[in-house]
Amino acid sequence: MPYEQLEITTPAPVLSWANHPLGPEETKMAKNVASLPFVFKHLALMPDVHLGKGALVGSVIATKEAIIPAAVGVDVGCGMGAIKTPFTGEQLEGKLKKIRLDIEAAIPTGFNENKDVEKPVTNWQGWNDFKDLHRGVQDLQSKAMKQMGSLGGGNHFIEVCLDTENQVWLMLHSGSRHIGNNLAQCHINTAKELAKMAGEKLPDPDLAYFVAGTPEFQAYWHDLQWAQDYARVNRDVMMARFKHIVEKHLAGGKATKPLLQVNCHHNYAEKEVHFDEDVYVTRKGAVRAQTEDYGIIPGSMGAKSFIVKGKGNAHSFCSCSHGAGRLLSRNKAKNVYTLDDLIEQTQGVECRKDAGVLDEIPGAYKPIEQVMANQADLVEVVATLKQVMCVKG
Repeated sequence: MPYEQLEITTPAPVLSWANHPLGPEETKMAKNVASLPFVFKHLALMPDVHLGKGALVGSVIATKEAIIPAAVGVDVGCGMGAIKTPFTGEQLEGKLKKIRLDIEAAIPTGFNENKDVEKPVTNWQGWNDFKDLHRGVQDLQSKAMKQMGSLGGGNHFIEVCLDTENQVWLMLHSGSRHIGNNLAQCHINTAKELAKMAGEKLPDPDLAYFVAGTPEFQAYWHDLQWAQDYARVNRDVMMARFKHIVEKHLAGGKATKPLLQVNCHHNYAEKEVHFDEDVYVTRKGAVRAQTEDYGIIPGSMGAKSFIVKGKGNAHSFCSCSHGAGRLLSRNKAKNVYTLDDLIEQTQGVECRKDAGVLDEIPGAYKPIEQVMANQADLVEVVATLKQVMCVKG
């Protein structure tokens, strides 16, 4: 059996695809979630599972009639986009640095935003619903518009990759930016206030939840869906710019047709049917992997990434991992590794090699091959990619 049931006593069992025992803090976090009365069937832990806030990153939580906003987290709709291009590796020779500099000029990273708002952004239908979002974000529409088509910071990235056939892929990782974070914080605070007012004894204050049918639940669900849509469009806007830059360098600016396109969330919640019942599924650092679903599982900035197709495994609520998962926290990575280590571990990759990205060094992540081996029952590999250029947020 590829997964194991953890030996912990909770109302809902915990199934783990990780090939290692959980540490004491991780076990406590899994226990806390699995002890909530509305968790459906079992808690599923993906092979890249590690500490998060309230719930483990890499957990799939199916719930009946309730949802935990902090389990979805603040980077609502964070996920991946990838396209397979008709270009080959030979066409990239001598052009990677120019492509990287063009991307860094065209797509804002970190806290930066776009100076101008382009047509595909202003035309997005979602702006019509902005007035219906939580009143705590009503003054953020202009910022949200300027940030659509921006990468953000942390582990968000843009990469040019080659597959085993030497075909060029474009890949990026981003979410719902400042607006998604703000919406999430507003609702997490409301959930915590409600729990306090009800005098509810939760195993962790970050597991405060909303009950279906209440106005608070409705408001959160509405804003969550909006932010998830924003995140998806944000990736589309960046991908269009990214593709245009690559076409400028490789095809004299001529538009090309992608051979495959994937855009998937890995921090989100959705209504789904599992074991013949309607449930809310929260994937906190996990990708949907129903039969025929395409997904993206990236490694670190020096490791392989994988385009996958789901196998629809019922026990994982049709899910798979969202990446390699961190071995070391950001601070720990900075203390353990040096710039020389970074240069060595990112050999052959056109990327920044300075102290600003040291916390993203490949050594801070779990070995992606092991993570993939642990989920052979969840996904099949469609393409194996290795980056040749990386822009970090």
